[in-house]
Amino acid sequence: MLSRVADSLYWMSRYLERAENTVRQLDVTMSLMLDTGGASAETRWQKLLAALGKPAGMEWNGDFESMARKLVFDNLSPASVTFCVNGARENARQAREEISTEQWQRLNRLFHHMHSPGVQAQFDSSINDLLAAVIDGIHLFKGVSDTTMIHGQGWQFIRLGRYLERAYATATMLEVYQPDLFKQEKESTGYQYLELVGLLRCCTSFEAYCQVYTADVVPDRIIEFLLLNRDFPHAIRYCVDGIRGAIDSIQHTGGRRAPDELTAGIGRLHAMLGYTTISEILNGDTAAFLHNIREQCLRIHELIYRYYVHYSIQSALAV
Repeated sequence: MLSRVADSLYWMSRYLERAENTVRQLDVTMSLMLDTGGASAETRWQKLLAALGKPAGMEWNGDFESMARKLVFDNLSPASVTFCVNGARENARQAREEISTEQWQRLNRLFHHMHSPGVQAQFDSSINDLLAAVIDGIHLFKGVSDTTMIHGQGWQFIRLGRYLERAYATATMLEVYQPDLFKQEKESTGYQYLELVGLLRCCTSFEAYCQVYTADVVPDRIIEFLLLNRDFPHAIRYCVDGIRGAIDSIQHTGGRRAPDELTAGIGRLHAMLGYTTISEILNGDTAAFLHNIREQCLRIHELIYRYYVHYSIQSALAV
C-alpha cells in the first residue's frame, strides 16, 4: 500500500475517534453541570480542556454555552468536532479508492450535516440531539467500515489509528481525573458518585463496568477497569492489543516488516499493562504510570510514521 494512502486512512480514523471523544466528554460535562451543588462551570470547563489535551484558543470567557459552541464548530481547533470531521472527510477523499461507497456516503452525510444551514439552530434548540447525531454518524461509519471493506492493509491502518487515538485519549482523561477522585475517596458523597459515573460515561463504560463489578462505583476499580480490562473496547489494555494486532496483520498481508524498534515499543507497552497488577499501580505513582502510557503512545505514533509513511528508499530496502 502507498504510504500516502496508509497515512490518509490512519488519520481519517484518528480524527473520527477524536471527534467522538470530544462529543462524549462535552455531553457528560454538560449533564454534570445540572448538579448545582457540584463544581463551577469554569472548573468543569478547565477539566474538560485538560482531558482533551489542552487545545489552544479555548480560554474560559465566562459563558459555558458559547464555549461549548466553539468546541463543536471551531474550524481551527484540533479538538473541535467540526475540525475533526473536516479532517476525516479530507483524508477519506484522498484515499477514496481504498474505501467503500458506503463509507464515503456515511462520512459525507456527517460532514454536510455539520455544515448545514440548520445546524446552529439545532445547537440552540437541543445541543444533546446534535451531539447524539454526531455520535450516530461516527458509529454508522465504523459499522459500514467493518462490513463493507476488505480486512486487508487499509482496514488495519484504520484500526491502528482508532486504537492509538483511543488509548492516548483514555490515558489523558484518567491522568486528569484521578487526583480529585482519589482525594475524595474517603468521603463518599452523592457528588463523588456522580463524578465517578460521569467518568465511566465518558468512555461509554458504565454498563460494562457494572457487569464486572456491579454498581459499586469506586475509583480504584474504575482505574483497573479502564486500564487493564482485556475485553472492553475502550480499556487501554484492549486498545494496545488492537494496536499490536493491527501491526502484525499489516506485515502478514504484504506490508513492510515492522522494525525491531517499533515491535519493541509496542511490546513494552503491552507487557507493562499485561504484567502490572492494579495494586502495584495504585501503590505507586498512578499519575506517572498514566503519563508513561501517553508518552509511549506518542513514541509508537512517531515510529509508525518513520517506518510506514516518511521512510526513505534505503530504509525500505533494509527491512
